Amino acid sequence: MAKIENGRQSADSRSIRTISSSHMDDESSLGSDSEMNGFTNDRHTDKYGFIGGAQQYSEESAQDVPPEVLRQREVKWLDMLSNWDKWMVKRHKKVRLRCQKGIPPSLRGRAWLYLSGGKVKREQNRGKFEELDSQAGDPKELDVIEKDLHRQFPFHEMFVSRGGHGQKDLFRVLKAYTLYRPEEGYCQAQAPIAAVLLMHMPAEDAFWGLVQICEKYLPGYYSAGLEAIQLDGEILYALTRRVSPITYRHLEKHKIEPILYMTEWFMCAFSRTLPWASVLRVWDMFLCDGVKIIFRVGLVLLKCMLGTREKLNACQGQYETMELLRTIEPRYMQEGFLVREVLDVPISERDVESEHHVQLKRWRKNRGELHWKSPPRMHGARAIMASEPPSRQDLRQNPTIIVESPLPAPQLQKREKKGKEEKKSIKKESMKKTPPVTEIPNPYNLPGDPQRTGTTPVLSWTVLIHSLTHSLSAIYQQLGVPWLMSLQPNYGRQLYIFHMIFILPAFKTPYCLEQAHSQQHTRMHHCQVL
Repeated sequence: MAKIENGRQSADSRSIRTISSSHMDDESSLGSDSEMNGFTNDRHTDKYGFIGGAQQYSEESAQDVPPEVLRQREVKWLDMLSNWDKWMVKRHKKVRLRCQKGIPPSLRGRAWLYLSGGKVKREQNRGKFEELDSQAGDPKELDVIEKDLHRQFPFHEMFVSRGGHGQKDLFRVLKAYTLYRPEEGYCQAQAPIAAVLLMHMPAEDAFWGLVQICEKYLPGYYSAGLEAIQLDGEILYALTRRVSPITYRHLEKHKIEPILYMTEWFMCAFSRTLPWASVLRVWDMFLCDGVKIIFRVGLVLLKCMLGTREKLNACQGQYETMELLRTIEPRYMQEGFLVREVLDVPISERDVESEHHVQLKRWRKNRGELHWKSPPRMHGARAIMASEPPSRQDLRQNPTIIVESPLPAPQLQKREKKGKEEKKSIKKESMKKTPPVTEIPNPYNLPGDPQRTGTTPVLSWTVLIHSLTHSLSAIYQQLGVPWLMSLQPNYGRQLYIFHMIFILPAFKTPYCLEQAHSQQHTRMHHCQVL
């Protein structure tokens, strides 16, 4: 019988075949874990790395982006990642918009690391992962991790083979986390989170991404007792009343607790529920805006599956309702539809925090204090950056491909030194060759200047400046501005031109101008022509 995964019948019901290690040659040319596991002839790997299963790519569930649009988005994201701190502080809305449109696949891993703060965490704790990786770990924790490895995305190329590179890296990341947070230990729901990260980044980066998700985005989710996830279940239940009252009444009527249907949704961040194209889009928004995106996705699925009378007529009891929520219709999980609906849900981080305080107060009244004191939740990348301001060095991008120069080191140093000397010599020559400043003759003669032949008569500047001084003084007094300027003969012409062109047109009070001119009218006849 075909295998049912997450309530949906698997599109590929073939069992995963294993090859005995005794038949495998160390020098085998098999290219991937899937080939080592028997998928050699008829396998069809999609663009996400899935060989089969319910999360494999299909045109119905995904929304393809034209290559030219992807190239444009890659250029924009490269610019943002090169100036990450400035974009997050000054243009965060633009970063959010681009996350909502979808991060380019080629830069998704790097963008996730920057959004989550894992990049800064890694730079501030250099060598920590290697230190944890070299330690033995708790045997009990390691035994549980070993048993969970083959359950994580068994139809994906990275994890299809027992003992393959994907499972080895997943083991390293989960073991390192148990050593990093021994009081919290290992939780089974952390494995799919770490696996998703490993599909997009190396083991060390995936480890720090897991740390940030567990401590900043979903604090307390993976602790003993699962109190944080129960509290968020009550928050989701209360928000359902606001978004879809008919769904809320149905769940209340049949006494369906939120913990029954939302645990896997929230703890795995929908990585085991949605088609893979939708998972990636949800994670793009989740790592940018925080847990409110997870709440919105849950509210959309509840509203779509239980938000109409026709839907409710098909599920008259608790069992039928749970079965309906386990087998969500594909059209509601389609990438384009889901993202549009999620963005339209009127739930903000303020609403989530407000409801959190209400439910926490109710929890303490009915059950007492929480046993696990989790750190405060950070709502997205901007809040994480504000709580731990990074330095420019922490955000500096390290090259992934380093090309060595074909020249030996001594020759390379000589060439660099020669280039610096040439630049200095060019700079000195440019400074020496500065053109001489040519004196521009003044077209207006002062009284002391030698007379020019063939020039037009000009007004007597002494008389004109004297009259202008009294006129401007009267205008300034009318405006309440003290007349503090003493005119120098050398600056007479320039001041006259400046006031006539800039100052006088700026005074738009007719009364002041008219009265000032009337007071000084008798003085203007002293202007004579030379």
